[in-house]
Amino acid sequence: MHILLISPVRNPNIKKPKGIMMPQLALNLLEGITPPHHQVTLIEEEIESIDLDMECDLVGLSFMTSNAPRAYYLADEFRKRGKKVVMGGVHPSILPDEALTHADSVVIGEAEGVWEQVLEDFQNGKQQRKYHKPFPSLDKYVHIKHRRGTKKRLFGAVPVMTTRGCPYNCEFCCVHDVFGRKIRHVPIENVVRDIQDSEGKTFLFLDDNIIGDPKYAKELFRIIKPMNIRWAGQASISFVKETEMMHLAAESGCVGLFFGLESVSKSQLQAMRKSPKDLEHVEDAIKRVKDFGIHFHASMIFGFDNDTKDVFPETLDFLNRNKVSSASLNVLTPYPGTKTYQDLKAEGRLITNNWRYYDHNTVVFKPRHMTSLELYAGRIWAVQEFTKLTATAKRLFTDFSNSLIHTAINVGTKKSIHNEIKAFPGVASQLYRSDLETIQDVKGFPLSSTRIIDLFPRKMRNQMSIS
Repeated sequence: MHILLISPVRNPNIKKPKGIMMPQLALNLLEGITPPHHQVTLIEEEIESIDLDMECDLVGLSFMTSNAPRAYYLADEFRKRGKKVVMGGVHPSILPDEALTHADSVVIGEAEGVWEQVLEDFQNGKQQRKYHKPFPSLDKYVHIKHRRGTKKRLFGAVPVMTTRGCPYNCEFCCVHDVFGRKIRHVPIENVVRDIQDSEGKTFLFLDDNIIGDPKYAKELFRIIKPMNIRWAGQASISFVKETEMMHLAAESGCVGLFFGLESVSKSQLQAMRKSPKDLEHVEDAIKRVKDFGIHFHASMIFGFDNDTKDVFPETLDFLNRNKVSSASLNVLTPYPGTKTYQDLKAEGRLITNNWRYYDHNTVVFKPRHMTSLELYAGRIWAVQEFTKLTATAKRLFTDFSNSLIHTAINVGTKKSIHNEIKAFPGVASQLYRSDLETIQDVKGFPLSSTRIIDLFPRKMRNQMSIS
């Protein structure tokens, strides 16, 4: 069979800046476990277009929630042309019955252990509606062919996976539902072989927590140290407490780590029963990471139920005061399958189920202490302020050790927020019309001297009859 594997974008007319494009691995893994007698074509829509009339026997689509509408459109178009379609990824795993209204089959969870069966069934015309093998072994080595899109993404970093599963129970996350609560490991010898086969020098570990199992992580760091590579990954802030772990990570080539700090607002810390000392520990951790020459990237979330409009300046003050090099400033997104989604739905606070808006950036619910529009615009303001050239340069001058990473991420984020500002009027008029109709002058809202409505082009303000 000729198998076409596609990773769709959220919006085919808007592509992400290279500085913040994460490398992908899912389709490459699928290709790697596909028996060699099949022909496989990979398409990442972020970097290349899709030919709906391409000759193929089976189309596979892997996607997350915000990409679902685009994936469903593509699936419908391929099926109109007589193609069979199978779906997988996080969103179809959480909502398989929804996905099946656009596909012939759905792979729930991980593809290892079922993909060969999927192909055999389709080839024999005996496909099942759902395929699922919970938490398969990761012991078998999967050879990843040349990654076509690597050079077009963040620093040309080669994606590598070492573990799956997460023991934490964050209410806004569904990772444990897809990959399980127990951490499963790729044998370290297979990780080493993958690194060697890639012939790369810069790598991105895609694990949800690269140090989730400290014993495994320390052994991995010791073994890859002589390989003279550079790598980045995602870790828990608890990582910083272990001096040995820090030394091993830095010596093995770690140049950057992504930390989910979530919130530093006083109201949210009180709700989480954390004291000012907890925040002091985070500040100490930031300093320690930077002292080891490792780039500290923070992930923050706006929109928790205890957040007020003070959350935006408080967060900026914290990031700038601690000279955090780069940050992802997101809004709380109630992904389907999470407790956050269930709670907001039960309370009647969701304002849309159009999945394209479930993207970390757009507000799809009613916050408690501000309007949806205020939360949406407040995040845009915060990103604008954080990525101003003067602010970016000021943070850079305190640490030149990872100047390229610092510059690329901040410039990429600045370009991305420019696209969001252009889309602001359309999104606001679609989702927040009731807020627009009641808005007056919002002095006191932390948009400096700018009112929310001033973010709209004058023509759009006139069309909305808002002065």
